[in-house]
Amino acid sequence: MEIKPIKTKRDHAAALKEIERLFDAKPGTADGDRFEVLIALIHVYEEKHHAVPLPNPIDAIQYYMESRGLTRRDLEKYIGSRARVSEVLN
Repeated sequence: MEIKPIKTKRDHAAALKEIERLFDAKPGTADGDRFEVLIALIHVYEEKHHAVPLPNPIDAIQYYMESRGLTRRDLEKYIGSRARVSEVLN
């Protein structure tokens, strides 16, 4: 595989396949260098075409609370008074 910018889904798939082949390459070798360059190119392509949008901050806080079984009262030590917690979450 020739190393070039990844512009299409086909290019991306080919780069991923090459990465699999090079996965155990030793750093500092030709294959290791190729692996590093391909990783960088894949990262650039995926950031551009598959970026995950940031969540709404309130939704993120509520998800965090639910996943850890936290209550509004638990947030008081981080945010402030009960009124402040209510203000932030509503």
